[in-house]
Amino acid sequence: MSDTRRQRAEAADITGRTQERANLTVIEPTVAREDVDSTGRVGVVAYPYRVYDAVVTVDRPIIADRDLEYVVSVDRARRLAVRADVVPETVSRTVDDVLVVPSELTDEQVLEKAENALFKWTLRKIAVGSAPDVRFEQSVDAHKLFWIASRPDGDVIIDSVRGTESPLDD
Repeated sequence: MSDTRRQRAEAADITGRTQERANLTVIEPTVAREDVDSTGRVGVVAYPYRVYDAVVTVDRPIIADRDLEYVVSVDRARRLAVRADVVPETVSRTVDDVLVVPSELTDEQVLEKAENALFKWTLRKIAVGSAPDVRFEQSVDAHKLFWIASRPDGDVIIDSVRGTESPLDD
């Protein structure tokens, strides 16, 4: 899992204030912090995720068992399990001036959320006579970064992976 210890960095040359720094494993951003259009500094919030690559095997009498492949992403802060297209590429990075959101779920709770989501998705796809067998091929723990930017018409939050922007509500 990521090393989320906060360390003191050297005083910034421009402001003279001490910046917070965290060493994180992050989902590779497609939008760089430096590329964000902002009238001030660009803040960052790091949300913890665990992404599973899973295979669900459904036992079927007479005919061959059916394997269904899923990628499930569990947002450990908002307690949500959602489908993903792929297991994301991750990088280790030192992030300055970051708010690291703590995980609200234990490892066991994350696994349970993933299993429940897989079971529901399987039931939507095919009828099952018994509980399917779930096999996790791999898992990745990483933080997803969200940029906070000041704009004349109001602050926005930008998903660093998708590039989507939303107004930041008070």
